[in-house]
Amino acid sequence: MITQQKINFDLIAEITIGYSHLVKPSQQIQIHSSNDSYKHLLPIWKNIEYHESFAVLLLSRANKILGIRWISSGGTSGTSVDIKMIFQAALKANATCIIAAHNHPSGSLYPSETDKKLTRKIHDAGTILDITLLDHIILSSEGYYSMADEGLI
Repeated sequence: MITQQKINFDLIAEITIGYSHLVKPSQQIQIHSSNDSYKHLLPIWKNIEYHESFAVLLLSRANKILGIRWISSGGTSGTSVDIKMIFQAALKANATCIIAAHNHPSGSLYPSETDKKLTRKIHDAGTILDITLLDHIILSSEGYYSMADEGLI
């Protein structure tokens, strides 16, 4: 005979998933190129030459910006990026594409081996979830490097 236990639902955390936006689809910014990504990211990137940060642009199927999610902020030579946080945000926003972005405080625009490995991990995770990594941009106040433009994605 199976006995039923009384469950105390006050001890079970409720998980909520939310995304809210104030911009109508007709007013959302559309990304056509890596230069578009850079020109829209640069004005909102704080402390670009002070410490490294990582963010992801969340995009609709029409490559319109649904939002930006700041993933991490680190020191002068790196920041830790949790892949789960990237896709948590993408799934919340119902994004079909993402553009990863980070800065190099040194001003160097070339990806390190760590940057390349991270890009492959993001790409592979996105493939499983049917969320396309369109680009990974490295930016500075003086320019940018697009991994997609350079054939690394």
